[in-house]
Amino acid sequence: MLTFDHVHFYYKKGQPVIENMSFTIETGEFVAIVGANGCGKSTIAKLMDGLLLPKEGQVTFKSLDTSRPEDLDKIHEQIGFVFQNPEDQFITTTVMDEVVFGLENIRVPREEIRSRLDHAIQAVQMEDYLESMPHQLSGGQKQRVAIAAIVAMRPQIIIFDEATSMLDPQGREQVISIMHALHSQGMTMVHITHHMEEVLSVDRILLIHQGRLEFDGDPLTFFETVPVADYQLEPPFAVRLNKLFHQSTPFTADWKEMIRLQWSIN
Repeated sequence: MLTFDHVHFYYKKGQPVIENMSFTIETGEFVAIVGANGCGKSTIAKLMDGLLLPKEGQVTFKSLDTSRPEDLDKIHEQIGFVFQNPEDQFITTTVMDEVVFGLENIRVPREEIRSRLDHAIQAVQMEDYLESMPHQLSGGQKQRVAIAAIVAMRPQIIIFDEATSMLDPQGREQVISIMHALHSQGMTMVHITHHMEEVLSVDRILLIHQGRLEFDGDPLTFFETVPVADYQLEPPFAVRLNKLFHQSTPFTADWKEMIRLQWSIN
């Protein structure tokens, strides 16, 4: 559905940021893109949405090509983008207006706006904050409003570009829970993160290193075969716990379940 075909990108010629990258994200997948700071993750996100254009190769969404100006509006409507700092997306004075603005911008009929607004606000559990000023909310609440504004536009893919990196643990947990709820409803999710705890339950991990795709596979294979510390990433607690058990128990993202299995084996 979303395809990178031998994509190259640089900001300055001779200093490649993305080199010869090819992969396809299928409809309904939950994909995490991980890697050290500066490896090219956010550049990939912007290439996906047509905010940047490849210097060589193609980025396509279904039959739409980001290099064709006539396709870009359709791509932006079908691929939502949640930024690291939610305030970068805010342009109005209330939560309700923030969601409605995006709907008006894509010309949603007025009679349909209210139902979309209600659905999106309920999806992020912000019903009690419709009249609140976005800039006065907590970090997690701000990010949930930014997500609601995207959900209301009903994209087919949502890209989260380090969307949890500025949040406290509670805010991060709330946003991750919303991601999985949206995914369970059939939405394709792309989660760019350096928090390895957040990728244990995704469908697929893409590891980026110095602008190249180093790994493409499921989380179990990733944590069993990739020395994540070599890529300036910290193994999740569940992975470290599994190694303490000398892999005598099956690896699972649920560390409490791993302990229960270990006790049952002993």
